Amino acid sequence: MENKSAHWEHVYETKGPAEVSWTQDIPQTSLDYIKECQLSKDANIIDIGGGDSKLVDFLLEEGYRNITVLDISKAALEKAQQRLGAKAALVKWIVQDITTFSPEMTYDCWHDRAAFHFMTTPEQIRQYLSVAAAHVKKNGYAIIGTFSEQGPEKCSGLPVTRYSENALTDTLQLHFEKIKCITENHTTPFNTTQNFLFCSFRKK
Repeated sequence: MENKSAHWEHVYETKGPAEVSWTQDIPQTSLDYIKECQLSKDANIIDIGGGDSKLVDFLLEEGYRNITVLDISKAALEKAQQRLGAKAALVKWIVQDITTFSPEMTYDCWHDRAAFHFMTTPEQIRQYLSVAAAHVKKNGYAIIGTFSEQGPEKCSGLPVTRYSENALTDTLQLHFEKIKCITENHTTPFNTTQNFLFCSFRKK
């Protein structure tokens, strides 16, 4: 974890939201997918690789009460906590590499926008999916956003795994059944375009 952790700590300690490609003022696609799950406000929702994403802000506004944000970077989570102020106390914050995460609970909704595609070896992918499969409730949801086949080959200087709809479906098929997929262009703060694949799955 050390090298990955150091990389992301450096990114979040030295760059603001306008200087990183993944920044979104409103994470609309993620919000739409979560809304389609028709979860209760007490549902356990985890945002994997959430960093200082504003998704947690909007989920709190929607009234969700059991939100966890996990990221490998302590600095990223501290930025989100500072932004939220007193509301940060309503969220569970976890500094952890997802491949070695051992949750104390199970989740109704597992959300990941742009962490999964940093799993670039079969072993990393296996470890990630092992954690997800063990800790998403039966009939719970996984929402995964990755770079599509038309997306960039690297992000933040690191290689990524790009996916087609079929490839992502096949990768998750042992434990998760696809509900739907879309592709969309994300415009970065520096006006470049990244093509994403967003899919929702139901835990078998």
